[in-house]
Amino acid sequence: MILRFLSLAMLLFVTLPAHATLNIEIIGAGEHQIPISIVPFAGEGKLAQSISAVIVNDLKRSGLFRPVDPAGRAPHEPQEVKFSEWAGVDALAIGSVVQGADGRVDVKFRLFDTLKQIELTGQAVSAKSDQIRAIAHHIADLIYEKFTGDAGVFSTRIAYINREGKANRLVVADSDGYGEQTVLSLNDSIMSPAWSPDGSHLAYVTFEQGHAVTYVQSLLMRQRMVLAAFPGSNSAPAWSPDGKQLAIVLTRDGSSQIYLIRPDGSGLKRITFSDAIDTEPSFSPDGQFLLFTSDRGGSAQVYRMSVDGGYAERLTFEGTNNFSPRYSPDGKGFVFMHSNGKQFLIATQDFETRQMQILTDVGWEKKPSFAPNGKLVLFATEAQGRGILATVSSDGRVKQKMFPQRGDIREPTWGPFLK
Repeated sequence: MILRFLSLAMLLFVTLPAHATLNIEIIGAGEHQIPISIVPFAGEGKLAQSISAVIVNDLKRSGLFRPVDPAGRAPHEPQEVKFSEWAGVDALAIGSVVQGADGRVDVKFRLFDTLKQIELTGQAVSAKSDQIRAIAHHIADLIYEKFTGDAGVFSTRIAYINREGKANRLVVADSDGYGEQTVLSLNDSIMSPAWSPDGSHLAYVTFEQGHAVTYVQSLLMRQRMVLAAFPGSNSAPAWSPDGKQLAIVLTRDGSSQIYLIRPDGSGLKRITFSDAIDTEPSFSPDGQFLLFTSDRGGSAQVYRMSVDGGYAERLTFEGTNNFSPRYSPDGKGFVFMHSNGKQFLIATQDFETRQMQILTDVGWEKKPSFAPNGKLVLFATEAQGRGILATVSSDGRVKQKMFPQRGDIREPTWGPFLK
């Protein structure tokens, strides 16, 4: 067993509540689901939260696993596992929890391939007792990676705007909707939250000064500073992959144009020079290119250009309008909003083939962003008369709806892997 200490300081800058703020409905499933049984961990009954239940819910949400009830079987150590008892189950996870007098918990975990009858991985984690959910997400990430080859995103966070009447809240939550925390609350509009590449800061836009002003705020210290408050509109911030600059949209010189600026507000540099509206920039993973939306061709379409400026290549041609592009984490394509004149749908497009794939069909889907592993897309939609969060797998097979307990949700964005 590999002994590791799980560092969760960035994950848990505030205390996590014990209840979900989003109710999740799963629609569809992966083509080949992996049958897996998660045995309740020994000692977890004394905890405020069941570790095994969180793991099961995480894996179920991925659409790639089919949790199988252990039906009373309760091995907790390797020598207690009898593979002959697990017919029909491809994977088995067992573990135990020991609570210390110092308020910490020691969690042990093992994962088995029941077909090959071998142990695949194991870990021992020591953490504070209020970090149980984070430990469970970490274990779910390990299981996901072992069976798919891709990094799991259960330990990541999302940000979004929750609106109730005139009240607007900028919210950060775990990827499953637990641990919702209000970063900023205003009676003025909040827009365009954008994660820094290390997950420590959010850039966003508010109208509290009477016009659109862009801020950068630390999630750990809660301190915020004005990034751009030039005359006119200051909007659509997007971080570069190295965190050394942001792309923003300003109207200080006339129409909406794209500029680069350092996180401290210095080094302003204009990089688009058109008579059209250029907006919604998104950096490529290598930091060399920008996607953006422009109506320079007569309708809103997605373009790509070097971060140094110059020629802008049009990428989208189908439908009436295409906007809100975001690069995929591997840089091979992008996700965007596609309008056919009647509906707003989420679509992806590959750079090499130029083929577009529509992922959704409801007709009011907006502001897509990739999960950091590129396997899921987060976006805003409507259901039951209000705004909600939703996700769809990058192949369009697995869909989730995430219903808030109150308010309308807008402008979601998926945070990075935490380091």
